Amino acid sequence: MSEIDFTGRVAVVTGAGGGIGRAHALLLAARGARVVVADVGGAAEVVAEIEGAGGAAVAATASIATAEGGEAVVRAALDAFGRLDIVIHNAGILRDSSFAKMTEAEVADVMAVHLEGAFHVLRPAWPVMREQRYGRVLLTTSASGLFGTFGQANYAAAKAGLLGLMNVLAVEGARHGVLVNALSPTAATRMTEGLLGDLADRFDPAHVAPVAAYLVSERCALTHHVLSAGGGRVARIFVGTTPGVYLGPDPATPEAVENALDGVLSLDGYVVPEDGTGEVALIRRALLGEDA
Repeated sequence: MSEIDFTGRVAVVTGAGGGIGRAHALLLAARGARVVVADVGGAAEVVAEIEGAGGAAVAATASIATAEGGEAVVRAALDAFGRLDIVIHNAGILRDSSFAKMTEAEVADVMAVHLEGAFHVLRPAWPVMREQRYGRVLLTTSASGLFGTFGQANYAAAKAGLLGLMNVLAVEGARHGVLVNALSPTAATRMTEGLLGDLADRFDPAHVAPVAAYLVSERCALTHHVLSAGGGRVARIFVGTTPGVYLGPDPATPEAVENALDGVLSLDGYVVPEDGTGEVALIRRALLGEDA
């Protein structure tokens, strides 16, 4: 099989001044992509690395925590390279605190970069991709948002919000050739310092970048998927629904719900709906007495 190649493609990678984002940018550039290294710090150094290796890159240092910053990042791609094919939204910050002690600023700052930042970059990028009928978008979610981590309510809510954004953009982008997926990475970076214990040296961001590169490649036909990557392991994460239990045409009692819990919670026969109407179809089948 031939190598996955990005020659002629232009990619924006947010949070690319270090860690996972840097690994994404370096790999895409090594495979021929022209890269906008978007970060408020470290972008120039990564651009120098890419150019030193014979690649093409420009730095975008505006903060994507504002709409103006997101517009500037997209404009950097169009001004320097004349097109935009790929957006990897990787930028993020941590403001860890237990929920009881979390301040308003700690919530707002994290939301502004992770969740609002995705909107700020993608809103100007989206019409460009739609018009050219090609695009690849990769959002960075997290196990904290998907499963929960103590002390990260702000971060987890933002990362779970990105999952919702991915779900909708995948549906809306399909007819325009824009594929949208999410990546849940685990890597040793400044953000995870001290969290990975004695295995930290096994979680090089270089393990994550190839998964991201595949998901934003022309060869990838996946959309509406979440992949987990870290330490050399790659897995799928998904939101599904069980077939459920039909409690009858009349409103049930709380006791009936309690009695049906074993069936409600059983994972046997679960399905992964393609969009929000998928679960409605399951409910309809139950109401009509059809087999799910």
